[in-house]
Amino acid sequence: MIENLLFDMGGVLLDFDPRRFVERAGLDAADSTLLRREIFHSAEWVCLDRGSMTEEEAFASMCRRIPPRLHDAARTVFDNWDKPRRELPGAPDVVRELSERGYGLYLFSNAGRRHAAYWPDLPVARYFGDRLMVSAWHGVLKPEVAFYETGLRLFGLDRRACLFIDDNPSNVEAAQRLGLDGVVYHGDADTLRQRLREKGIKL
Repeated sequence: MIENLLFDMGGVLLDFDPRRFVERAGLDAADSTLLRREIFHSAEWVCLDRGSMTEEEAFASMCRRIPPRLHDAARTVFDNWDKPRRELPGAPDVVRELSERGYGLYLFSNAGRRHAAYWPDLPVARYFGDRLMVSAWHGVLKPEVAFYETGLRLFGLDRRACLFIDDNPSNVEAAQRLGLDGVVYHGDADTLRQRLREKGIKL
């Protein structure tokens, strides 16, 4: 029986749209594409999520590939991409309903150390308390086996009593290989409710 729901963050609970983050800098299409690629689709961004680089180390490394004329714009994008972080419509309402039903709620997210600065201010955060498995704090990333095993061990969870929700099918498949049930979230809260009910969850 499912007692605990493990939620991804970006793309499920919160908006993560690098295109929008970069477009706020007012650059032309070519420069926007370059900054989006070199900041948000870079190895350094993955290192931030793993916690293996500081933000200053990551930014300095990114700038080696960014033309000097764009360094100021890159700095603005890098420093302010999370201002403001926006909840996505739908899934946070499901979180509230699950909390009211008494289910255990856990955040299982790839995120950098900056998570600690923006997460507490979000309305949905109150439903998770300190039950946060954030990749940078433990040096592991989804879909690595160690990410899920670390989270389960951290909170003393029985994988047979957990269901994992993520918008990335590869992350869900990895969880399922470890014996966790899983649902791929495609952005529709009503469909998510239906999938959860099919698995015996009361909503």
